[in-house]
Amino acid sequence: MHAGPKTSRLRAALGFLAGMLVASEAMALDRLDIAVLGGSETLTRAVTEAAMVRSLQVQGQTDPQDLLAAARSDYAHILAALYARGHYAVDIRILIDGREAAAIPALEAPRAISTIRIQVDPGPPFRFGQARIAPLAPGTELPQGFRPGEIAESGQVQTAVDVAISAWREAGHAKAFVGADRVLADHAARRIDADVGLTPGPRLRFGPLAIVGEQRMREARIRKIAGLPEGETFSETELRRAEARLRRTGIFSSVALTEDDRITAPDLLGITASVVEQKPRRYALGVEVASLDGLSLSASWLHRNLLGGGERLGVKGEITNIGASLSGIDYRAEVTLDRPATLTPDTTAGLILTYAHEDEIDYALDAFGLGLRFSHVFSEELTARVGLTYDTMRGRDPGGRFDFRNLSLPVGLTWDRRDEPTDPTRGFYLDATAKPFLGFGTTGSGLRATLDGRLYRSLGEPGRFVIAARAQAGAVLGPSLLETPRSDLFFSGGGGTVRGQPYRSLGVAVSRGFGPQFQIGGKYFLAGSVELRASVTDRIGVVGFVDWGSIGIDGFGGDFSNAHAGAGLGLRYDTGLGPIRLDVAAPVSGTTGDGVQIYVGLGQAF
Repeated sequence: MHAGPKTSRLRAALGFLAGMLVASEAMALDRLDIAVLGGSETLTRAVTEAAMVRSLQVQGQTDPQDLLAAARSDYAHILAALYARGHYAVDIRILIDGREAAAIPALEAPRAISTIRIQVDPGPPFRFGQARIAPLAPGTELPQGFRPGEIAESGQVQTAVDVAISAWREAGHAKAFVGADRVLADHAARRIDADVGLTPGPRLRFGPLAIVGEQRMREARIRKIAGLPEGETFSETELRRAEARLRRTGIFSSVALTEDDRITAPDLLGITASVVEQKPRRYALGVEVASLDGLSLSASWLHRNLLGGGERLGVKGEITNIGASLSGIDYRAEVTLDRPATLTPDTTAGLILTYAHEDEIDYALDAFGLGLRFSHVFSEELTARVGLTYDTMRGRDPGGRFDFRNLSLPVGLTWDRRDEPTDPTRGFYLDATAKPFLGFGTTGSGLRATLDGRLYRSLGEPGRFVIAARAQAGAVLGPSLLETPRSDLFFSGGGGTVRGQPYRSLGVAVSRGFGPQFQIGGKYFLAGSVELRASVTDRIGVVGFVDWGSIGIDGFGGDFSNAHAGAGLGLRYDTGLGPIRLDVAAPVSGTTGDGVQIYVGLGQAF
């Protein structure tokens, strides 16, 4: 029977598909074996991580040409990995279907590869016989691993040289270099002798700072912000601090401080700052949702370089409690003007003007604030701030009208040792404030103090399981409860304190004269939170948490204090800029709430 055109095309298609399936099976890598003599888990892991054929297998790339190329390069990769662990008498065999990979010409890859076997005899570890670098700058401490008798890991020599060079640079010898080096391996004795001679060069001072790439920014202000101590002894630390100051302004997308190749007589070393300016304006929008607290919207506008001297003009607006079931809409506006390198290169001065309207369950108020503030950066981890602020607040509650006015001197200190601010896995964060205030009229005088501490620790593999703990405390000392400005009192409940409890639901019930009772904040506040964070995939994580909070009138405990708690589960999705947070929580103690609450936001809860 003669087949028609359609039948012929069908047969051809089936034949092509069958051929593709056969070819796919032929190209498949059925097995990859990695064996390290002695069975050391550490060395086996090192060999496995270094092997390119392993990476291709994990990625599903099994083209024979690619596998052969990877196998031929793996001799060097595996050798370097074992050198890094002190093994220098290494024997490596990489067999592709029984043939040594090094013996297969690169352009004669087999049509199919079924099995690759990597066999490694690492040999015994070598140890340092001589470990010497000289001369050393006074006070130089070389790594512990670079000592006679220690395992001679290849990286230890370079690390020790880097430490020694850095010490000389810190002492002013910016052109220090390796003048001579002798590294010998004695295979019979399984010993490495390393003898490195350094040439410190002359002691130098910082020369003039040249600036390249500026557009809107004035050169004089760049020099002021950098704070490079021209004429003083060269220091690597001072050089990097100047670089960090320029980056911290937010004006530049790129900053690099480099040394001149030549020395200017008699001992000056010129520095060139290469900068690239960002666009001067930035806009930001934020959204957060809680089931009972409603919708929160925020927006900000920033001009990074208003007058060409690094002045930052910021305008922020926030509307919260939109659709909240227990209170009205709150809104807040803030205008700030900050100027870096005022008084010192590490000090920023600023003006701040604020307005806020609060419409809560038992009161409504309007507040204005005007302040002068200074912040000082001691290091990338430690900052301090101080200010002078005048605040006025007027409103009404069930007891009648109230009017607060005070002049305050807020000071604060922040110590941030987290590895990543938006999604930390280790380290700690500590923020402390103290605000003495002088009241006018019916406003009392006293001190308001707060403390916020956070601790993070990974369990096992870094970042896989993380325990996060937070403790908050606050107190107002001096004035009576009704003499204290409402904004200085403390509430508990909601996403920032106790999830699962309604926002600001825990306070203090008071009455004025013979009027009705109404709720305001307390003078003492304690709160604690514990989270267990687990990564399910590279992007997705889950969280279990418990929060607790307490409000008191005359102390942190006793008959005039009350507490509540909440617990729940959360989901995190990593966006690259920080995780998107979804938390579901319910009360576990207290009388301030019932039912489930939902919180959505960007970044971890703390």
